[in-house]
Amino acid sequence: MKYLYLTAAAMAVSINTHALQGKVVDSKGSPVANATIQVVGSSETFAVNKLGEFSIDETQAYEIHIVAPGFSHKVIRIGDTLNTEPMQISLTRSVIEQVDVIGLPIHASVIESAQPISVLSGNELRNRQAATLGDSLEGEVGVHTNFHGNVASTPIIRGLSGPRVQITQNSMDVSDVSRVGPDHAVASEVSTAEQVEILRGPATLFFGSGAIGGVVNVVDTRVPKDSTTYGEWFISHETVNKQKLGAVNINTGLDAIALHFDGFWRESSDYQVPVNPETNTDDQSDSQQTDHLHNYFVSNSSEESHGFTLGSSYLLDNGYVGASYGKLYRQYGIPGHSHGGEQHNANEVSVFAELDQDRFQVISEIDLNSKWLTGVNSRLGYTNYSHAEIEAGFTGTIFTNKTLEAKVDLMHQPIQEWKGGWVFHYKHSDVSAVGQEAFTPPSNTASYALAAVEEKHIGNVLLQLGMRVEHVSLKADNVLLPELNLHSHSEQNNTHSEEHEDTLAIIQVFETDQSFSLVSISAGAVWDFTPGYNLAISLAHAERAPHASELLSFGPHIGTGSYEIGALFELNNTSSEPQFDINRSTIQLETSNNIDLTFRKYEGEVGVILNAFYNQVDNYYYQTTTGLYAQSGHNHAHGDDEAHDVHDDELPVYLFKSADAQLYGFEAQSMWQVTPRLKTTLFSDYVQAKLREDSTYLPRTPPLRYGAKLDYQYGSITANISWSHFNDQTHVAPLETKTRGYDWLDASASWSLPIKTTEVALFIKAENITDTEARVHTSYLKNIAPKSGRNFSVGLRGNF
Repeated sequence: MKYLYLTAAAMAVSINTHALQGKVVDSKGSPVANATIQVVGSSETFAVNKLGEFSIDETQAYEIHIVAPGFSHKVIRIGDTLNTEPMQISLTRSVIEQVDVIGLPIHASVIESAQPISVLSGNELRNRQAATLGDSLEGEVGVHTNFHGNVASTPIIRGLSGPRVQITQNSMDVSDVSRVGPDHAVASEVSTAEQVEILRGPATLFFGSGAIGGVVNVVDTRVPKDSTTYGEWFISHETVNKQKLGAVNINTGLDAIALHFDGFWRESSDYQVPVNPETNTDDQSDSQQTDHLHNYFVSNSSEESHGFTLGSSYLLDNGYVGASYGKLYRQYGIPGHSHGGEQHNANEVSVFAELDQDRFQVISEIDLNSKWLTGVNSRLGYTNYSHAEIEAGFTGTIFTNKTLEAKVDLMHQPIQEWKGGWVFHYKHSDVSAVGQEAFTPPSNTASYALAAVEEKHIGNVLLQLGMRVEHVSLKADNVLLPELNLHSHSEQNNTHSEEHEDTLAIIQVFETDQSFSLVSISAGAVWDFTPGYNLAISLAHAERAPHASELLSFGPHIGTGSYEIGALFELNNTSSEPQFDINRSTIQLETSNNIDLTFRKYEGEVGVILNAFYNQVDNYYYQTTTGLYAQSGHNHAHGDDEAHDVHDDELPVYLFKSADAQLYGFEAQSMWQVTPRLKTTLFSDYVQAKLREDSTYLPRTPPLRYGAKLDYQYGSITANISWSHFNDQTHVAPLETKTRGYDWLDASASWSLPIKTTEVALFIKAENITDTEARVHTSYLKNIAPKSGRNFSVGLRGNF
C-alpha cells in the first residue's frame, strides 16, 4: 500500500492544539460518505459526514487509518508542523474487501499483514454459516473441514487441525474438548458472530503454542464498545435435514452504559444423502452408486441447540470496561457410534452428546496519554464446559474443561518510530474424562507467557517483528497403563477367538509432571513496491508442547474408530506377546519453521492474492498404525448381528509417535469486477504433507481444490453461484483408503426490502444442486457419513 507523507507546506497539521480536519473523496473527487477513521493509539473510531468531512480532536495523532467499503485502505502518517489547513484524502477502488482484524493487539488488515489472514463478515459470513464452525469456513482458501456428519467439525488450516489450530472467541480460548476428537463439537456459535478471522500459519506470538498451525478467532460484541442502538435478526429453514434456525443480536444502551444481548435456537433431524451412507465407492473402481429412488439418511445426525449471551459495559472518555455471561447448550447425535442405512432401524440404540457451557468474560480497552504507554487492553475469561455422551438413556462418558485465562496488552509510545507492545498471557485448564470411553486421564495444563510485537515503516516497507517466551506444564496424577491382549488379523482368521478377549487389567497407575519452555520468533515485511501492489514475506519459528491427548491417551476412541495410545508409552515386542510399557525417552517439543511468500494486487477492478508456504515441522506428533487390534470395550446395537463382521467389537491400535515432517503448498485468489454489477472470483488451494525421512504421506490431508464464483447485483437483488472441484486424493497414509473427488455447486439469491429504519432481506439458497455423492477425505466418517444431498434454504434476515 502506498503511504502518504504529509508535508509542512501542504497538509501537515498540529498535533498539539488543533483538531485534525479533512475530507475523504474517491479518485474522481466525489465524497466518500461511508468512510471511518481510526487513530493509531486510540480504540475510538470516527465517521465522516455525508460530505466526507471529518474533524478529530486528537492531540496524540501520529498515524491514522481510513477505511471504506469497496475502497483500498489508506494509511497516513501525520507530521508535527503547525498548519491549520484541512487535508484531502483520496481513496482508490478495490475489488478486495479489506476488513480489519480485531483479534490482534496491533492494527492489521488482510492486505497490510505479512502473515496471510482472511476475514469473514457481513453478508458473506451469513451466507456461509453452517451448524458447525469447520463447515462454515470450508469455502475459505487454505481452510477445509474434518466433516463429522453435519453435527461436529473443526477447521483444517493447510493440512493441520486438532491441537495445532487454536479456536478462540474474542481472542481467548474457546475452552472445549473439540481438539481431543472430531466427534466433539466446537463450543462457539457463528450465527451470532460479527466476524470470523483466520490466521494461516504459525500464530503462536499472540495465542500460544496451540496455534502452531493457525488460529480461528470468532469475534462478537458480547462486551459492547458503545451504546448505539443497532442489531440484526435471522430466521431460516432447510430441507435436507428440516433444520430450523433463529438468531438475534442486539446492542443498545443509555449514556455511559452499553448493553448487549444475543441468542439463537437451532433444531434439525437426520440429514439426507444421495446414496446409502455405508456404500463405499472410494476405491474409484466403479461409477458412483447413486439411487435417487430411495431416501437415505445418516443416522444419529440430528441436533438441538440454543444459547444466549448478556453483556454490559461502562463507557469512559478513553475506552470501556465490560463483562458478559454466555450460555450454550447443544444436544447432537454421534454418527460414528451407529450404522446408517436406508431407514432408521427400530432396534438401533440412540447415541448422542449433550454439551453445556457457561462462559464469563471481562474485557477492557483503555487509551492512555502517558509518557510510556498509549493504551492497555485486558481480557479475563472463565469457562465451565461439560460434555456427556449418552447411549440408550445412560451416560457413558463425561468430559469437562474448566479454564481460567488472562491476557494483558501494554501498547507503548513509538520508540524510534517502532510501535507495538508487550503481551502477558496466562491460562490454566483442568480437563477430565470419566466413563467408558475416557481414553485420556484427567490432567491440568498451565501456561505463562510474555510476548513482544513491534512494527515500523521504512519508506514503502512495513517491518513486523515478534517474540514470545512461554512455559507450559502438564500434570496428571492418575495415568493408567492397562494390560492389553493384543493380536493381529491374518487372512485365515475369519472367526473371533476367545483367547483374544481383553481383560483390561490395570498393571500400573502413575503420575506425570511434564514441563516445557518454549520460544517463538517471527519476522515479516510488506513492501508496497508500486501503488496498489505489495509483496510480503513472513518467517516464523514456533514451538509447541504436545497436547495431553497426544501423550497420555490409552483407550478406545469410538469417534475415530481406533484404540489410541499416547507418546508416553511405547510398544514392547521383546516378550512372547506384544505389550505396551512406559516410554523412558525425553518428550520432545514440536518445532515449526515456516516461510510464507505473498503477492497482492488490491486496487482497481482486478485483485489477486497469491500465497506460497513451506513448513518444516521437527518432532511432529502423529498417529501410526501398529498392525495390532484390541477390544473396544463398547457394544453397539446392530439389529441383525449376522450382517456384521466378526471383528466389529475390535479397534485397530494407533500409537502417537514423533518424526520430522514437511508441509508445503499454495493458496490463490483472483477477483475481477467485470461490470459494476458483475464480479467473478477464481480460487485454488493445495497442500502436500508427508514425513521427511521416508516420504510417507500424513493421513487425512485435503486434496487439491479449485473453483469459481459469480456475484451479481441489480438494485436490491443480489445473486451468486459458486462451483468447487475437489480432486481425487491418492496421496494416502498406510492403511488409509483413497477418496474419489467430486464437484460441488451452490447458488443463492436475496432481495432487500427497506422498511423505515429497518432493512429486511428475503433469501433462498441451494446447496449441492447436482445432488452429488461427496465423501470428505479429511473426515473420520467418510465411509458412513458423506456430505448432505441437495438442500434448499429459505429465510429472512434484517438489520436495524
